[in-house]
Amino acid sequence: MNVLNDMEIIDEPNDDLKESYVRDVFFVALNCGKLLLESGAETYRIEDTMMRISNSYGISNPQVFVTPTVIIFSMNEHALTQTVRIDERANDLGMVDVINNLSRDISAGMPLKSAIRKIERIHESLVFPLWLMVLTGGMVGFMFLLLFDGALIDLPAAAFGGALGVFIMEGILRFTKVKFFTEFFASLFIALTALLYVTYGPGANMDTIIIASVMPLVPGVLITNAIREMIRGHLLAGIMKGAEATLTAFAIGAGVALVFMII
Repeated sequence: MNVLNDMEIIDEPNDDLKESYVRDVFFVALNCGKLLLESGAETYRIEDTMMRISNSYGISNPQVFVTPTVIIFSMNEHALTQTVRIDERANDLGMVDVINNLSRDISAGMPLKSAIRKIERIHESLVFPLWLMVLTGGMVGFMFLLLFDGALIDLPAAAFGGALGVFIMEGILRFTKVKFFTEFFASLFIALTALLYVTYGPGANMDTIIIASVMPLVPGVLITNAIREMIRGHLLAGIMKGAEATLTAFAIGAGVALVFMII
């Protein structure tokens, strides 16, 4: 067996394609990967998407390395390499779906210029407004109280607590990027709301109200992605996401526990 056949060969830059064309492909692939990582996608999905986009436009031997905070992208035969650091991440499955659809369109033959315009429109699109996120948090708390077979009299408190938790979390994120504090104070005020509602109001079960209200804060997507990364063999990303999910769960538990310690 000739071991040299399995070794990576470093070629001189390939001048068969125009430099402007290659850079446009680089722009599309890298920005798709960046949007996916910022939206909480799995690292193997990001690497596969960037590779497919590059190959669809005739770029051979692209190399991608993704962690939860960094993308390293190279087109070896064209002497192009760039490292992008990701400071902010969220769980935006809608954006993941948009980029996945764009990747499929590119694989089906979408022209490069159309792909660039689509990426620019996606960048210019508005994120979910704060009022919608708060309203959704209230709906989640409301529905989970029903799911947990809670008392109907506790529904207003669960809805208010879920909305309050999202509002506090998003509000604090505008001043600090340390997620531990956002989840800690959000769960703290949720527990205080439940305590006041049961102590001085018509509330029936404080525990059920708290559990339903903190559900918008629970890192369910993060835990799922961590397990999927580990199964796929992306151990670094799996461990990092698992640690982040554990820290988030600890912050939620600490905020609620502090209220129970006070009473």
